[in-house]
Amino acid sequence: MFQHSSQRYEGVDFSSQDLRYGELISCTFNRCTFANGSLEEITSSNCRFIECDFRGAMLNGSIHKESAFENCSFNGANLFVTKFDKCKMTGSDFSGSSMDGITIFQGDWSYTNLRYTRLVKQDLRGIKFFEADLSGANLEKADLRDSDLTMALLAKANVQGADLRGANMEGVDFKTFSITGMRMDKEQAALFSISHGAKVI
Repeated sequence: MFQHSSQRYEGVDFSSQDLRYGELISCTFNRCTFANGSLEEITSSNCRFIECDFRGAMLNGSIHKESAFENCSFNGANLFVTKFDKCKMTGSDFSGSSMDGITIFQGDWSYTNLRYTRLVKQDLRGIKFFEADLSGANLEKADLRDSDLTMALLAKANVQGADLRGANMEGVDFKTFSITGMRMDKEQAALFSISHGAKVI
């Protein structure tokens, strides 16, 4: 086990290093690569990762608290039972990643690519998904109450049994996915009606 605190790294290749069980505190990583690396059960707190490459990395069991992952690539990464606590994930790409058992507590997931991700029964309350791409995502029985889905893409997403009461869904195209079984509030019902051409008075 190792610990790095208040360090700054620019363009460093960590992909061949064994980073399992390590602890990162208030570190900054700019355009570093962790591709196909071993980061199982690593913990980060108050760290910032900018345009970093985590493609194919093993991050299962890792815990991240109040860290930022801005415009990072997680394509094909293993995020099994990973926890993101109040993290900023803006612009990051999670296509093809394994997110089973993931825990997301609050945080900003705006502009993220979450196409076809599996988020079944996940507690996603209060999370910011502004303009996030959730096309084809499996959100069955997910709890999205009070989340911000403004302008989010939900084309062909599975929201069967999902609870979206209190979520901001302005700008969402309700014609691109089925709302069958989705729990919604009056405001969302009005937006749904408007998107289908109704005039709500």
